[in-house]
Amino acid sequence: MNDTPAIDPSDAAANHGEAVRLHRLGQINAAVPYYKAVLALMPHEPDSLHNLGLIAQARGDLSSAMRLWSFCIAHNPGRANTHNAMGGLLARVGRLDQALAAHDQALAIAPDDIDGLISRGNLLVRLGRNDEALVAYDRIIEIRPELPAPHANRAGLLAVLKRPREAIESCRNVLRLEPTSAVAESLKYREQIKICDWSDHAETMAAFEQRILTFSDDPHAVLARCDDPLAQRLCSETYLGKRFPVPVQPLWTGEVYRHDKIRIAYVSSDFRDHPVAHLVAGLFERHDRDRFDITAYALSPSIGDVHRLRIEAAFPEFHDVSGASDLEIAQRIRAAETDILIDLNGLTGHLRPSIFAARPAPIQINYLGYPGTVGHGLVDYILADPIVAPRGREEAYCEQIIRLPHAYQINDDRKVIAAETVSRHQEGLPETGFVFASFNAHYKISPPVFDVWMRLLQAVPGSVLWLIGGREDAVLNLRAEAEARGVPSDRLVFSSRVDLQDHLARHRLADLFLDTLPYTAHTTASDALWAGLPLVTCIGEGFAARVAASLLTAVGLPELITDSLEAYEALALALARDPDRLQALRQRLIDQVPTTPLFNTDLSRRHIEAAYVGAWEIYQRGEQPKAFDVAP
Repeated sequence: MNDTPAIDPSDAAANHGEAVRLHRLGQINAAVPYYKAVLALMPHEPDSLHNLGLIAQARGDLSSAMRLWSFCIAHNPGRANTHNAMGGLLARVGRLDQALAAHDQALAIAPDDIDGLISRGNLLVRLGRNDEALVAYDRIIEIRPELPAPHANRAGLLAVLKRPREAIESCRNVLRLEPTSAVAESLKYREQIKICDWSDHAETMAAFEQRILTFSDDPHAVLARCDDPLAQRLCSETYLGKRFPVPVQPLWTGEVYRHDKIRIAYVSSDFRDHPVAHLVAGLFERHDRDRFDITAYALSPSIGDVHRLRIEAAFPEFHDVSGASDLEIAQRIRAAETDILIDLNGLTGHLRPSIFAARPAPIQINYLGYPGTVGHGLVDYILADPIVAPRGREEAYCEQIIRLPHAYQINDDRKVIAAETVSRHQEGLPETGFVFASFNAHYKISPPVFDVWMRLLQAVPGSVLWLIGGREDAVLNLRAEAEARGVPSDRLVFSSRVDLQDHLARHRLADLFLDTLPYTAHTTASDALWAGLPLVTCIGEGFAARVAASLLTAVGLPELITDSLEAYEALALALARDPDRLQALRQRLIDQVPTTPLFNTDLSRRHIEAAYVGAWEIYQRGEQPKAFDVAP
């Protein structure tokens, strides 16, 4: 149609009616002239100003939207919806305090406006004012308890605040109102496994298996219950594809750098008292400085712990980028002409995949932090070994696989074990009796494995199971699960948190480490082996289910690897009943630790550097990334 409306331009009501009709039909280009005709007659007419602002925002013309709404508010200050629209726009452009003020103005006019309350609550979360956000969500629930959204928002916030029991209850409220909510089911599952809440395990796992078919879960949480490598890959690809689309224009566009040394950058949120830092500090300290320039980008701020200070000292360049955006970090990495970028996070809790999606370096590698494929074309390679990523399973990885000759996991052979060992009494252990230990995180404990553990306690009189302490909810739930299986709850002993060297020393009090499945022990396994504690594992299918087997092979104890839970249980029981055999294994482990490849940091460092060089040479030749093995 022409720019001039067909309706009488002097009839404001008719023009307004036609504009609204066309707008509702989605014909916004056709609606605009009618809105303008209204404003020609009534320059302050609020509906036309407001709706033209919506159209401008939809077209991406944010400055026009802001101008129209500012004008509307100036002449019609009592319109709550325009204040809310302005608040949403201000939040979109990062002016959060002004956005909050706009929503507050809207709610002063319409205190029970649901959209305004939801927007204000979400904005408070972005501002880190979580307690106020909870109050906002609770207010919405008080007004409209039948709405799923505020329950869902409340659940997500409670999960962030590490209040899993309350988050689970909020998820259940969502599911009562919206039974098909995959998001609520996924969050409920994730929070339940953290605290070993198996109260509705059968229903939870049935829903989990259904979601696995649509791959809508957090990939890291999926590893705790799913041992299908192809499903893990599809989950990673779908999760990232929905949440972190790859930019159209990568920062690195094909340049071949010619530097005197290969420039390597490590990105991690775990340069602190964290298992990844415990493993990798020795690598940073021993990198060949004649061949490599190394740089660190820390995604978390320093709290001054000894592990952070040690890692900072290992790097010639260490950048705290915890306050920078993903794009800003990627631009810094690109500006430094980084040759190889190492992602030490992957899809763990502090994931920042947008850094890698921006493609700031020609070679990007997934290593150590995440035991599986990160998917979605974010990185080119994954560092693995022949056990965690056996031949014939390449389809489970988006990355090209670089297989290191021994265990993929680097270890620090300077890791100190305290000379003194605390007494059994100090750790809450009985003075006599067999001590089974499993210091894996609670979310890795699955009911089938726990069933095995309880049968072992019943079969070995006077024995106890020594677990990591932590969340009180998890402790209470595990004690209740033991009682439900006929085992007195006091036969579960929970450790307190201590410094790493003291934690390593107290392994001497245990007799046998029991692994979890399908997410096996990783750093906790190498800690046990370093401290001389034998470990029994059951090898699975996926990367995460095969790490302990990789470590046992590299330390020279492959006979402690089983291939079924029945064999795992039988081996653990046989060792518990045969102290001479177990002591011989323990002594053999202690004797082999100084010479085993698993704990030879310099050997592992050379293999990792050979992997970097191999990937770099492929890139220098102008070839596409391709899998290869590092020679022993």
